Amino acid sequence: MKLKRVLIITYYWPPAGGGGVQRWVKFVKYLRDFGWEPIVFTAKNAEYPIIDTTLANEIPPDVEVLKVPVIEPYQLYKRFVGKDKNERIDANFLSQGKKLGWKDRLAVWIRGNLFIPDARSFWINPSVRFLDRYLISNRVDAMISTGPPHSCHMIALGVRRRHALPWIVDYRDPWTQIDYFDDLRLTSWARNLHYKMEKQVLDTCDTVVTVGKTMAHDLNALTTTPKKVITNGFDEADRNEDENNVSSDFSIVYIGTMNDSRNPLVLWKALSELNEENHPIIQRLRVKLVGKPEAVVRESVIQHDVQDLVEFVGYVSHQEAIEYQNKASVLLLIINHTSNNKSILTGKIFEYLASGRPILCIGPEDGDAADILHSSGHQAVFDYEDVKGVKSWLVIQFEKVGDEHTESRPLQPEVLQYSRKNLTEKLAALLDELTLKKCGS
Repeated sequence: MKLKRVLIITYYWPPAGGGGVQRWVKFVKYLRDFGWEPIVFTAKNAEYPIIDTTLANEIPPDVEVLKVPVIEPYQLYKRFVGKDKNERIDANFLSQGKKLGWKDRLAVWIRGNLFIPDARSFWINPSVRFLDRYLISNRVDAMISTGPPHSCHMIALGVRRRHALPWIVDYRDPWTQIDYFDDLRLTSWARNLHYKMEKQVLDTCDTVVTVGKTMAHDLNALTTTPKKVITNGFDEADRNEDENNVSSDFSIVYIGTMNDSRNPLVLWKALSELNEENHPIIQRLRVKLVGKPEAVVRESVIQHDVQDLVEFVGYVSHQEAIEYQNKASVLLLIINHTSNNKSILTGKIFEYLASGRPILCIGPEDGDAADILHSSGHQAVFDYEDVKGVKSWLVIQFEKVGDEHTESRPLQPEVLQYSRKNLTEKLAALLDELTLKKCGS
């Protein structure tokens, strides 16, 4: 069978690490199983905040990957504020604009008002020209752009104006509806330009895919273009039942970045109280933070006098992270303490579910994450201030250590629907639908 061809425009691609790149690496891995040949367009010499070279092993070796150099302002920024030139910059540092020094605040203003829609804006025009030439001599049946960065959508918009390809816009995070949009210190001119760009993208594409239902609902205020939810997920191929041996300690494991809005103060308070009570749990408890915590998290740990209970593991590869979570007694899930927290559906939730481990979620009890946890049999969702609830739940879990509750459970249909292969099937079905409409029009 001759495969149809889909162009995927993404900034994040191996050796980049993190949840955003995993989403599309896994789609590319399985698209051929459902009749689609992926062609990946990405950046050359990109400034990635996280590196994970192991993810390249997930990509079929003969997948066509196209690259155009990207010019980014981060080297100038590092020189301006006195950072080491080899230090990796997380683009989300802009969301901390109210807490930065004057040089950083100036950098935020420049980034917000001169680099629109984001720091990869200079990548847009060269990419459009490159893809225009490529599409003249190469057959492509559909196109997908994934953001952030939303410059990827602007590249796709430029391509669409030249080539009538069915186009899916993939929103991993919102654009103007993101929680830190107001922290970018935008002038009215820059703000209106963001709104105009997003409106053009949303109204021109054929379908908007989001990772959660609340984000899809919120986009109804911006466009009438059809929306479809295709969440993040887990890869069954990553599971290794032989590694599902729970640690002899009572270990609470968190995978990912911790920052000011994702700092589990309620957990630190609960552990502090248990420590003061000299509860037996303290003798065996270990909190393992696997990833990159910001200084504010370390400070909170010390302020609550629980530093002897917390281990800062640092960043590890995706496969190593899965091994950590498979051996955990409890997995910690934190939903950002922000105004849009109900719509946040962090990608790690699905790999947590696949591990079969008990999940302690701190976040809104009526958000997208809570809905998925509840429908999958996990009820431990606690508000950011519910110290008593967190404390009691941990004690109950501690008392279960060693019995059948700590063993991995077979994957149930409620969880299997989030397998990467099943999600790719949904994406391929959407591509089939859009290309069929084009043929019939």
